[in-house]
Amino acid sequence: MSKLIFPAAPAPTLPIVGSDDRIPVQRVFCVGRNYEEHAREMGQQVERDEPFYFTKANETVVPTDSVVPYAQGTENFHYEFELVVVMGAPAHNVSVADALSKVFGYACGLDMTRRDLQLKKRAKQLPWDIGKDIESSAPISAVYPAAKFGAPAKQKIEMRQNGVTRQSSDLSFMIWSVAEIISHLSTLYHLRPGDVILSGTPAGVGPCKPGDVLEGTIEGAGSLKVTIGQPV
Repeated sequence: MSKLIFPAAPAPTLPIVGSDDRIPVQRVFCVGRNYEEHAREMGQQVERDEPFYFTKANETVVPTDSVVPYAQGTENFHYEFELVVVMGAPAHNVSVADALSKVFGYACGLDMTRRDLQLKKRAKQLPWDIGKDIESSAPISAVYPAAKFGAPAKQKIEMRQNGVTRQSSDLSFMIWSVAEIISHLSTLYHLRPGDVILSGTPAGVGPCKPGDVLEGTIEGAGSLKVTIGQPV
């Protein structure tokens, strides 16, 4: 009988508000440039033809109140605060009208980014995975079931750095709605329960340093707090 020669890494899990159960995180999809003002602050044209995506390994997910080490290999470590969508049912070629019925719930998340490495690769038209797929780079809060959160609409999204507001918007300013993202992504992947989608960040992204405290809230989806630690 064969056996694993190395231990298999356990899937990270997310707590559920109002329950002792937890959600195993499968894949992590991230939507790029989904707020017009953020696209502009990044020096990019607004993409309206279709959404585009990058991914992170599920092992990048860490819980709220974590210490996130300042990423090695960068001198420009950025925060990006986002609404996280947690899938609760399989979705393949799902319509926009039916997409939200496949969602288990919503949470707050950060897409921590090695901005200098991302921009260097982007300038050469090379993949910029090393700018995004970073250890501990996807802090995610407890999940609010969809019935508690409701449909994504005009809920306020805000992030503070050491108590100073850096990002402030509402979900209606997304270029692609959550339903449109799920519908489109389901034409490219067989989405599964436990897949999570970071739906894009508003304007106001910026650098952080060791010792910084990042706190974000989304109306109806609770809050997330992390401290930036020393490089490890």
